[in-house]
Amino acid sequence: MGASEENSALFPIFVFTLMALPLVPYTLVKILSAFSKKAMTIHCQCSMCSRSGKYGKSIFKRISNFSTCSNLSLVLLWIVMGVLIYYIRHTSHEVKVFEPFSILGLEPGASDSDIKKAYRRLSIQYHPDKNPDPEAHDYFVEYISKAYQALTDPVSRENFEKYGHPDGRQGLQMGIALPPFLLNIDGVSGGILLLGIVGVCILLPLVLAVIYLSRSAKYTGNYVMHQTLSAYYYFMKPSLAPSKVLDVFIKAAEFMEIPVRRSDGEPLQKLFMLVRSELNLDLKNIRQEQTKFWKQHPALVKTELLIQAQLTRESEALTPALLRDFRRMLELSPRLLEELMKMALIPRTAQGHGWLRPAIGVVELSQHIIQAVPLSSRKVAGGSSEGVAPFLQLPHFSEAMVKKIARKKVRTFQDFRDMTLEDRVELLTQVAGLSPTKRKDLEMVLEMMPSLTVDITCETEGEEGIQEGDIVTMRVWISLERGNGLVAALPHAPYYPFHKEENFWLLLADSVSNDVWVSQKVSFMDEAVAITAASKAIQELKEGSGASLKETNAAVREAVERVKSGSRLVMGKFQAPGEGNYNLTAFCLSDSWIGCDKKTNLKIKILKRSRAGTRTGPLSEEGPVMEEGIEEEEQEEEDEYDDYESEYSEDEEDGKDSKRNRVVPGAGAAAENSDNE
Repeated sequence: MGASEENSALFPIFVFTLMALPLVPYTLVKILSAFSKKAMTIHCQCSMCSRSGKYGKSIFKRISNFSTCSNLSLVLLWIVMGVLIYYIRHTSHEVKVFEPFSILGLEPGASDSDIKKAYRRLSIQYHPDKNPDPEAHDYFVEYISKAYQALTDPVSRENFEKYGHPDGRQGLQMGIALPPFLLNIDGVSGGILLLGIVGVCILLPLVLAVIYLSRSAKYTGNYVMHQTLSAYYYFMKPSLAPSKVLDVFIKAAEFMEIPVRRSDGEPLQKLFMLVRSELNLDLKNIRQEQTKFWKQHPALVKTELLIQAQLTRESEALTPALLRDFRRMLELSPRLLEELMKMALIPRTAQGHGWLRPAIGVVELSQHIIQAVPLSSRKVAGGSSEGVAPFLQLPHFSEAMVKKIARKKVRTFQDFRDMTLEDRVELLTQVAGLSPTKRKDLEMVLEMMPSLTVDITCETEGEEGIQEGDIVTMRVWISLERGNGLVAALPHAPYYPFHKEENFWLLLADSVSNDVWVSQKVSFMDEAVAITAASKAIQELKEGSGASLKETNAAVREAVERVKSGSRLVMGKFQAPGEGNYNLTAFCLSDSWIGCDKKTNLKIKILKRSRAGTRTGPLSEEGPVMEEGIEEEEQEEEDEYDDYESEYSEDEEDGKDSKRNRVVPGAGAAAENSDNE
């Protein structure tokens, strides 16, 4: 009975230990990660972003940010831990060492007569014949009798002096830290114990495995449904304008799972009237077009109207139920757009190239959703090849203000950014009529906007020129600068209700043939990851070229310094096509900002494979050589690439000739920077 009670007392300690093993390290990681976050503010601090509530510091916002499922579970587990500590502290008792003199109430070294007197006195008090209490009986048998025996019997006294117990050496006692009712194997509790073992050791792992397998069968690693990827792959076409990309985007299975309620009918009808001008309906047959629109699947209709509510900033017209669906749609949008981008860039041609035009359309759609700017605003208007879309992402700007400043020969967004602060203040005050507070907001946003520089080189390790069939190695350094000095930053997006990190897409493509040769996603948020990747890439490149250890270390140090100063290294490889001259363009596209993209033109000359050649082994990693100069007539030919938005904004250009431009033969490849988009 005593052993069973000791095992039962150990059960809370056992549970406490099992909880503490994972809980303490996890809590420490959470605390350290919270304190390790940079104190520097990397989000936009204009008044519009402050009012959006995303970055607010109010007590309600902090409680909301803290009240996540993981944090609440963590607090609950610590409360349980505290209860266990209190219970253990107040119920456990210390195991006492067997001391016969102390049990009999004597001092060590007492005489035999004193021992007998003490035993008789305690016998009167605890003997079963004198005291019927069961606890008194146990105490008399286990302690008093053994203490008297240990001090009077020679054998017992010898055992006590040698082993500390009158019964001699005590064996090791082991038990199970479970409650007593579970240890009664002969009773009903034996079945409970068996069920517990089966549940914990068999059923629980089996249930977790089934949940994991069912979820993994439904979702990809990026938590996008396989059904969505299938739909995106099927509907993706090589010549999709941004408006057509939206038609593909809304076909995600995640959007189809958003419920369509009967109560949504009237609010969606009102929303339709507000955004009708953005739905690309034929105004000549408006009634037929409206009927056709409403005959679509209800989930498609609802999703498209909610996206248009974001693009036109009409979310205030939504009911609370629609507003919840609206936020869910916006929460899913970044990861779905990323997967849609991958479907546009997945190899489709025999050469393993993706499609440029839909890829650009996906990035444009992402920009407009984040900045809440209508897609129609990108159309050429007012003498600006990029439309008024870049201006509308600025705080307090409207189309009327864009028309006013256009009269002052500020026709493009880049012209507006390139103005001096004094000239811009004068323009915004006298022409646009902005107050000092609004001008301050606008300048904050302009300082947050990135300016990109793309330095692209294509090298051949140990060879000169490129022969058809070679593996070309592309190396690109993308440098980012902001007016406020930040490198990693969150974009100005007051109408997007969630935190959104900046990402950029680098595309090396042939604009005429609509082929993407190399593509890669680039982020400036994590400097440590960028340093590791750049160091490894440079080290492998130098070691492959036979450079010495000193040269390799110097190149790695230089790369690390460039990353710390705001640059990112992008490495890519592609197989050289057939003989000829190729006009390529390196696009660096932002998924969050409108008008901050960068283009760099690249000319590559592919030579015919030499029969005598020096490359008789496996395909080597080679690249083009950069030309020193470019003739004026070549510069004139490149003017048609100055604006990719207008080139890919209309469907009328679907039948454009895909024949590749030929250039004056050169010694290798040439690259030059074009104007910011």
